[in-house]
Amino acid sequence: MFIPCLLFLVTAFAGCSDVQTQKGKVQADKKIGLLLVNHGSHSKTWRQALLDLESSVKDSILRMGKIEGIKTAFMEYNEPSIATRLKEFDAENYSDIIIVPIFLTVSPHSFDDIPTIIGQKEDPQSKEMLKFEKIERYTPKARTHLAPLLDFTDILQKNVLRRAKALSRNPENEGLALIAYGDETYTKEWSALMDTLGNHVSNHVGIKDYSYGWCGHIVRYKLDSTTVAVENVLKRKEKAIVIPILVAHDENFQIRIIGGGIAKVKNHKQRVIYKPDAILPDANVESWVIKISDKIAGKINAKNSSN
Repeated sequence: MFIPCLLFLVTAFAGCSDVQTQKGKVQADKKIGLLLVNHGSHSKTWRQALLDLESSVKDSILRMGKIEGIKTAFMEYNEPSIATRLKEFDAENYSDIIIVPIFLTVSPHSFDDIPTIIGQKEDPQSKEMLKFEKIERYTPKARTHLAPLLDFTDILQKNVLRRAKALSRNPENEGLALIAYGDETYTKEWSALMDTLGNHVSNHVGIKDYSYGWCGHIVRYKLDSTTVAVENVLKRKEKAIVIPILVAHDENFQIRIIGGGIAKVKNHKQRVIYKPDAILPDANVESWVIKISDKIAGKINAKNSSN
């Protein structure tokens, strides 16, 4: 009886060791990277704001120990592109890549284009657009994990509230004009976001009237939508506070389009309060990037440990 029992124990121990070895290999092979993805821009100022975001969060994220590398990618116009960065992660033997899109709310870029670029989706219309724009698609060997957009939290409400407070002098006599890029496909969602932001400021500052307009492709980059939004506010209030709802500062948008639209308003120098700023820089956005990437990395580790 002794020998068979001993053989059983030895065999069982060996089997257990094999399981532990396999789990150890999973852990050894695991290497998580973080990719911050943004739209891209011809503006150096715009691009630098996104690179500054990476610099601001890098040390905090790496100190947590779950993520080993952080990169930034531009979806179009600029290098490094998403495909370029994914190839780099593959070359560096990353097993998982967390992708955090620095986009305000849903658009074809966030819903179709980025998932199609990284191989998570095969959207025919997006594929044609990417081909036309000469945007490379690349499906990495590493697993990709997409994070939610900025409007998943209350970051944008806090951001616009802070900026409106800084410009406001007499809330009872002021109205708010929010100017965003906009989107033809998701106009309903973008309009809902503008209403959320306008109501948030109204509830916390006392600026009860607000309007909004677009400055992007939806209005063919014309000035008129800004002018109309500001004039709608001035029909009811003495002054209009104009807030750009844009990720970063781009001279073409904040200065030429929004600033040009304001300049068409009668007596705008006396009646319009405007600072050509943007969502970034923002400590809350930095905090969001740190928290969401750490949360997703934790889920990746937990899943790997259970395998």
